[in-house]
Amino acid sequence: MFDGPSPDDHASRLKALEDRIKAAKGDEARHHSEEHYSQAQVAWRMVIELVAGLGIGFGIGYGLDFLFGTLPIFLVLFIFLGFAAGVKTMMRTAQEVQKRQLAEPDSKNEDD
Repeated sequence: MFDGPSPDDHASRLKALEDRIKAAKGDEARHHSEEHYSQAQVAWRMVIELVAGLGIGFGIGYGLDFLFGTLPIFLVLFIFLGFAAGVKTMMRTAQEVQKRQLAEPDSKNEDD
């Protein structure tokens, strides 16, 4: 009786197919998609940093106004301070990205 191909045969055929697909795609396709994904991560990180700065400033300002009974004064002040802190953090992130991008071509030239 013939029961069909063995499980080992399926595994070896699947491995061979995966190797052929990997060879056909090459490293370039994977590198390009990882680079794009990394840029999207950095963009979201910067947006979150700005919103977090605004949110923390709003929370502190509202809390102080609630305690002292001076509703708009500290709220407005700390929203502006939170915005400034968020922008400063975004600029620091942008500098990190710029340093990383400037360092990449040097490492690529060393590999060649």
